[in-house]
Amino acid sequence: MNPLIPKNQNTLKPNPGMTLIVKVVTRLTVGLILLFGIYIVLHGHLSPGGGFAGGVIIALSFIHLTLAFGKDFALRKLSESKASLLESLGAIMFLTIATLGFLGGYFFYNFFISKGKPFNLFSAGIIPLCNIAICLKVGAGLFAIFLVLILFRLPEKKE
Repeated sequence: MNPLIPKNQNTLKPNPGMTLIVKVVTRLTVGLILLFGIYIVLHGHLSPGGGFAGGVIIALSFIHLTLAFGKDFALRKLSESKASLLESLGAIMFLTIATLGFLGGYFFYNFFISKGKPFNLFSAGIIPLCNIAICLKVGAGLFAIFLVLILFRLPEKKE
């Protein structure tokens, strides 16, 4: 079972979120969506994708949880303060990588390894680290924006 999804869902009580069918499908797919986002980030230097696309996919896996199970459940998994912290960590990580390359003599210099072999997973030097930093910045930022939009929505008017 997926550790992100609660196991003891009582269907007799009204639960926040969507129907049981949507919750079951979410249980089956959210882990795969998260894994695919991680794959896109780590293989961004070999195939189309990278930090931005992977970050969006990872954020959408948490948005999928929010839509299926309700905002309270999603906030227990990744709160707005944690998302903000991850976003800041991504920005600091990207700035650190750029600064280390600049101090080494070239801006974004590939300071870990020299030339790599084409189509080899460990041939990109600092590019995977930049992709991870961008993923943290984009993914956490997009999820935080989504949380702000659902937490501060206007109340419905009663007629």
